[in-house]
Amino acid sequence: MEADGNASWKQTALILGGVIGALLGVGMAYMLVRQAEENENRMQFGTGEGVRLGIILADLFRQVARLGEGPD
Repeated sequence: MEADGNASWKQTALILGGVIGALLGVGMAYMLVRQAEENENRMQFGTGEGVRLGIILADLFRQVARLGEGPD
């Protein structure tokens, strides 16, 4: 069984990460919708854009995972 202090920081990190991720996701979606409205177009993603976005997100996740590793 984990000590309460150990579980507490983990729970805080998960909740904080979830809230920040949700806020960033809503903010980015808002910017995309606003840009589409300004250009009077529907937002459309092609296959290439989807692949690029997936690669960028995978790299971002890898970088976030490395935050706790300490100095190189």
